[in-house]
Amino acid sequence: MRTTVSFTRRLGALLLLASLSFTAATAQQKPAKLTNGTPTVTTSDGVKLFVKVSGQGRPCVFVHGGPGAGSYSYEALGGRALEDQLQMIYLDQRGSGRSPSDPQKNYALTRLVQDLEDTRQQLGLEKWTLMAHSFGGIIATEYARQHPTRVEALILVNSILNLPASMESMASYGYTLLPAEGRPPLDPAAPLPQRWGMVVGMLNQQKLMGKLQYSTDSAAARANQVARSVETNRELSGQVFRYPEFVQDLTPASAQLTMPVLVIAGREDHTTGPEHHKAFKFPKQQVVVLPGRHNAFQETPAEFKQAVTAFVGKLPKAKK
Repeated sequence: MRTTVSFTRRLGALLLLASLSFTAATAQQKPAKLTNGTPTVTTSDGVKLFVKVSGQGRPCVFVHGGPGAGSYSYEALGGRALEDQLQMIYLDQRGSGRSPSDPQKNYALTRLVQDLEDTRQQLGLEKWTLMAHSFGGIIATEYARQHPTRVEALILVNSILNLPASMESMASYGYTLLPAEGRPPLDPAAPLPQRWGMVVGMLNQQKLMGKLQYSTDSAAARANQVARSVETNRELSGQVFRYPEFVQDLTPASAQLTMPVLVIAGREDHTTGPEHHKAFKFPKQQVVVLPGRHNAFQETPAEFKQAVTAFVGKLPKAKK
C-alpha cells in the first residue's frame, strides 16, 4: 500500500514538474510585451536607428517620407493623437531625422526594408501594422511584399507607390504656383527629372513649397516650426536617385498583398497626385478621401483619427 502511495505521489510530482516546464517553455515562446521608451535598435549591418515607442494598443510602426524627413513631425502633429488607440513606433530611417548616416552609404530599398525587419525582430514583435506617409509608401509596400506574414495591416497616408507619377504631378501643378511673370517655360518634352528638379528648386527658392503641400499657410507655418525644433539628418534625401528600384511602379504588386489596407488620400494632394490612389489594387483596401493636400494627419486631424480608429477597430483581435 505504501509503495503504491509513494509511486502515485512521485508520478504526480513528475507530471506537475512536466506541466510547469511546458508552461514555462510556452511562455518563453510568446512575444514579450512591447514597453514604451526609446529602445536601442542596431541594424544587421551596424547602423544604430532612433526608435521611440509610445502609446497603447496594437503596435504600429510609422514609415516616414521625405525622403529623409524623420518621424518627429508626424509624432508631434498626428501620431500622439492616436496613441490611445495604437502603440506607435516612431522610427527614423538611416540617414534621416535623428538616426545617423550609414558610413557605407547603403541606402538601397532592400536595405531600408531590412532595417524595418531588423527593428521588428529586435522589438520582439510577431506582427505589426505599418503606417506610411508619402515616400514611405514605397518602403512600406515593398516591406509588405517581402514579409507579408509579418504585416497585420497597412495604413497608407498620402502615400506614393509610383514615384515618377507623383513627380509628374508635382512638376505640373507646382509650375502653376510659380508667378507667371518670372517662371521660365516648362518644356513638356524635357526629361521628367529635369522638369521636376527645376520646378521644385524654384518652389523652394521662392518659399512656395508650403502651398504645394498644405491647404493653408498656417498649417505650412506650423509644420515648418515643428520640423525646425529638432536637428534633422537629411542624407537619405540625396541618395535615393542612385537606386533605380525607388522609381519602379509598385501598384501592380499591390494586387498580390492580401492584408487589410486603409488608403487615406487628399482631395487636392498634388504632391502624391489626387488620382494616384486610384491605381492601387490591394484586394482588401478601404479608401478614404479627405479634404486638404499632402498631410491629412495635420490638415484634417479629426477626420484622420476617425478613419484610422474605425479601420483598426475592425481588424481581427490579436492572438494572446
